[in-house]
Amino acid sequence: MAIFGTLETVKKQLKDTKFHVAFEYLENVLKEGSIENKRLLSLPIDAFEKESLNNENFALEQVYNSKEREECFFESHKQYIDVQFILEGEEIIEVIDKNEVKVNFLYNEDMDLIKYNDTSNASCIKLRKGDVAIFFPDDAHMPCLKINKSTKVVKTVVKVAV
Repeated sequence: MAIFGTLETVKKQLKDTKFHVAFEYLENVLKEGSIENKRLLSLPIDAFEKESLNNENFALEQVYNSKEREECFFESHKQYIDVQFILEGEEIIEVIDKNEVKVNFLYNEDMDLIKYNDTSNASCIKLRKGDVAIFFPDDAHMPCLKINKSTKVVKTVVKVAV
């Protein structure tokens, strides 16, 4: 099931080298004035950019306004583990075991995406600046949800190969 908390807390929980590249990148994202930090903070609203980290892993750097629940959907992935990190803003991400929700969009290998029907049984994770949440292939998750009102979110999602 999902793991979440501050970057430092999550790093202590996961000493697995599988996440080393992701954590190194996120530390650079946090460093004020770093190339990664400047690049992400310079993105305009509705930007969605792919950054290669190595042969297996990449980051999806994005800026958007958090959304109403009706605009979002549950998803999971087979090929990658999501390491979602908030640089600015805040959002809720709902999460539930994928076996507890019904698939409504079969697996698309090119997009590494499965979509699920909505449910009211999911748990909610609130992410704020400096927080990270890791979603594994069994975690159906619904990101981008507003907390109280829609706010600008600067986020990067590191895709770590399974």
